[in-house]
Amino acid sequence: MLQYMEIYHNPRCQKSRQALSLLEENKVEVKIKKYLVDHPSKQELASLIKKLGIRPLELIRKNEKLYKTEYKDQELSDDEWLDVLAENPSLIERPIFIKGDKAVIGRPPENVLTLL
Repeated sequence: MLQYMEIYHNPRCQKSRQALSLLEENKVEVKIKKYLVDHPSKQELASLIKKLGIRPLELIRKNEKLYKTEYKDQELSDDEWLDVLAENPSLIERPIFIKGDKAVIGRPPENVLTLL
């Protein structure tokens, strides 16, 4: 049986490439979403957050310069964090794998195997 997954992928990210490679080794068909080019909408991000079972702040890359300079000490609501992520996709933790109504962040890359 062929499995299918979607990935929020940054080709420049080593972890993203490693996790994608794991899926290819396991014969999983993958739809790649280059989220830095094709930015997810606020609604897409809200759906993704629900599938991940986390809050928007947990999806943010806190080592990014933009986060440190603009958002680090801000107390924002979940809705406001979704706006920040939609406007600044470089802050989205990666890679993210989606299978049906479940999703995982591929850090470490082996996390993706929990969806198989």
